[in-house]
Amino acid sequence: MSALIENPASCEVRSVIRFLTAKNCKPIEIYRQLREVYGDNIITEGGVRQWVIRFQNGRTNVHDEDRSGRPSIVTAELLEKVDAKVRENRNFTITELSLSFPQISRSLLHEIISEKLGYHKFCARWIPKILTEDHKNQRMAAALNFLDAYHKDGDSLLDRIVTGDETWVKHVNCETKLQSMQWGHTSSPQKPKKCMQTMSARKMMATVFWDRKGVILVDFLERGTTINSQRFIIVFEWNMWQGLDNS
Repeated sequence: MSALIENPASCEVRSVIRFLTAKNCKPIEIYRQLREVYGDNIITEGGVRQWVIRFQNGRTNVHDEDRSGRPSIVTAELLEKVDAKVRENRNFTITELSLSFPQISRSLLHEIISEKLGYHKFCARWIPKILTEDHKNQRMAAALNFLDAYHKDGDSLLDRIVTGDETWVKHVNCETKLQSMQWGHTSSPQKPKKCMQTMSARKMMATVFWDRKGVILVDFLERGTTINSQRFIIVFEWNMWQGLDNS
């Protein structure tokens, strides 16, 4: 058996049907011969019968006829205008953007943005602070100085580094719902329950100092005072060194 012809063009198959129809072959015979040459899935028997009737009725064209339909309104010019609007304000909504393009629906506008232009919406990622170029340069210079000092002094440098920071400490820290979760089976008769609680409104500022071995000193700020450079110097020069002497 000869090899099958794979992936023939539709017009090629229809040309064969037209040729065999002109030779007065029956549709079932045409269908059998097509399967022998092109395989079982080339066309259905009903499809062969439809094309045989068309050719018998005088049709000669084996190509698909042009379909009359509504022309697409998505043009290159429209894509450029939508892209320009998106670049003006990236926090837009489809409803807001549709005011600038009333001639198209919001569903089509969403399709243009997501599929034609390839835009995706991203949520902002929380970061502690946004650094300026000066901040980045200062941190880079400090890091290079530390590396240079470490190459000279080795691990002994780490014993001389003390870090300080401030944090709010609440009088009562309630256990969160996530922290109170328990493992169990779905068929367990009793599920854990938890009363709704609010975080304590009373809090105080704590200044914490630590080195490579752990926390050295925790200083709590008195009520009515604020943490500033002067306060930090007092804590560092008095409490800090007193804590080092006692350690």
